[in-house]
Amino acid sequence: MNIQIYAINLDRSVDRWNALSRRAEEFQLPIVRVSGVDGTQTPPEQRVDCDIAAFEFKNGRTMLPGEYGCYRSHLKALTQFLASGDGLAVIVEDDIVLPADLLDRVRAAVAAVPDADVIKFFNHRVVAFRKIATSSLGDEIGRAAHGPLGSSACYVVSRSGAQRLLEGMQVMEFPLDMALERGWASGASIYITRLNVAEPTREPSTIASRTIYKTNKFPWWKRLGTLATRTAEAVRRTAYALKG
Repeated sequence: MNIQIYAINLDRSVDRWNALSRRAEEFQLPIVRVSGVDGTQTPPEQRVDCDIAAFEFKNGRTMLPGEYGCYRSHLKALTQFLASGDGLAVIVEDDIVLPADLLDRVRAAVAAVPDADVIKFFNHRVVAFRKIATSSLGDEIGRAAHGPLGSSACYVVSRSGAQRLLEGMQVMEFPLDMALERGWASGASIYITRLNVAEPTREPSTIASRTIYKTNKFPWWKRLGTLATRTAEAVRRTAYALKG
């Protein structure tokens, strides 16, 4: 089955693309650049398919320009994949170091969990992991009962999975990394690897710093709805992890 790597890269991040593409060339990894959506260049009133009220209620803060751009960029990459003849896509962000054996790990992981729509190869944290299978190359694959896991920097997706994600995530109500994990909402079969297959470059985030996230939080009394949302999400996540 043909596998293509789709790399999301902002037009202004030339150095990141040069580093990523050089590494892909070094290891003969097939890579296509996806021009990322720069959220800082999109005025709030021109944002499309966003439920601002739902986002603020569920996340307890305002939507950041970088978050909007990241969300639209991943949907763009998924759309580009579906328009191609590729059988599988590996969606990566440009702050990931591509391992030399990435495609072999992808094939082994997909063979180990044939019902997977998405397998995430990078997470910021994995807690309460439930193993479903181990690939022939030793990657443990399963689901985590506690989250969010964080990051959408590297994942493999099937064609049916891309279609489910595009339909289930059309309207933005969560940041991309959280929306991607919510298989119980999108109808996609989402798995993760217990250990990261790809690693970050440690470049500063082009989305936002921790300080910016913090300063955009609402006061506690405006985040009671967020608490209720997160409680419900925790229950759904646990049930999703256990049913696999």
